[in-house]
Parts: sequence; C-alpha cells; structure tokens
Amino acid sequence: MMTDPLFAPESLVTSEAALQDLYGIPAQASTVKEMDRLIPEYRRLIEASPFVALATSGPGGLDCSPRGDAGQVVFIEDDRTLLLPDRRGNNRIDSLRNVIHNPAVGLLFLIPGSGTTLRVNGQGAVSIDPALLSRFAVEGKAPRSVLVIRIETVFFQCARAVVRAALWEEGSRVPAETLPTPGQILATASRMAAQPEIDGEAYDRTWPERARATLW
Repeated sequence: MMTDPLFAPESLVTSEAALQDLYGIPAQASTVKEMDRLIPEYRRLIEASPFVALATSGPGGLDCSPRGDAGQVVFIEDDRTLLLPDRRGNNRIDSLRNVIHNPAVGLLFLIPGSGTTLRVNGQGAVSIDPALLSRFAVEGKAPRSVLVIRIETVFFQCARAVVRAALWEEGSRVPAETLPTPGQILATASRMAAQPEIDGEAYDRTWPERARATLW
C-alpha cells in the first residue's frame, strides 16, 4: 500500500514536547491577556461585533457555524455569561445538537474594520425561557432559543491574520460574479446525490425576497 507523503511519519509532529520545541515559549503578551471573565476592554469588543463563528463538537463530529446580527450578535449578561440568540437559519441545528451532547463551545468574534479579534471558550446551554426569548425579539419575532454561554477563558487575538488576509481592504473584495452561486452549488450537489435536481436559477432568483421575509 502506498503511503500518503503528506502523512509520512518522519514529517509529522506527534508529541506536545516536540511541538513546544518547534515553536518555543510564548511571550508574556500572548499569555497575560487570557482571563476567566470579561474585563472592560473585552466587553467593548463584544459589543462592537456583529459577527461570531461558533465552534462546537458532538457525536457527529465538529462544527463551526457563522452567526451574525444587526449591530451586536452576542449579548453580555454579566462578566462570566454571554447570550447568543439563535436567529432564523437553515434548521440544520448542527451547533445546538452538539451542545446538547457536549456543552463545550468556542467563539471567534470579528469586528468590521478592526484587526483585533476576540476568542471565548466556555460551556453552553440551550435555553427556551419565554422571558429570555421575548427579550431578544426583533420586529415581533423571537428567536427559537438562546445559547447561554458560561465563560471559561477569554482573550484577544493579535491582528496578524487579518492583516495578512487584508480582510477589510477594498482591494481584497472578491467579485460576486467570479464565485458559484448558492443555486449552482445546490444544483450540482443534488445531481451528485442522485436526488431530484434543484432548479438553481429559480433558487437564486427567489433568494433575495425569501431572505427579506425570513431574516428574523
């Protein structure tokens, strides 16, 4: 049997000690920033962020789900508790299903125009408390659930990744016409799955109005 050269044993780092030798000891600035609760500066970053990536793990494997909202995506209950309303989506509930089995969650906050990101690790629970749901209603529509997150660690990430990616620079924008549309992807995927083919053109044509009607 041919060995995959990407996984050749002599090329892999297989121990934490070897990994530490490779990268060395992190500087004070990389470790002192890690807290078990929010400090005022971290609160300001969360309050400014309209987008967060939610990472979870469950019996079906790993999941990383984008979450966005108007203005602020995650809300602060206290210095150790965050609230994430679950807005309308595709009803796959991959993240929530994982939390039911394994409450460990990770959050990565992005702030448009800023290179600084914020990371939170903690324990999540899915709440359907009526008062909590009504608290986050938008245009009279409450979320179906709210993810309550107990903070274990929180720290900011320096701007190198965002700077390298030139994430917020106008010249980095990718023209939409160069990318496959959701309808094109669904048409191909349905064919490959030997299922009734989805009409990709119709899907793309009706998407803007469907999104406006189901945003909240």
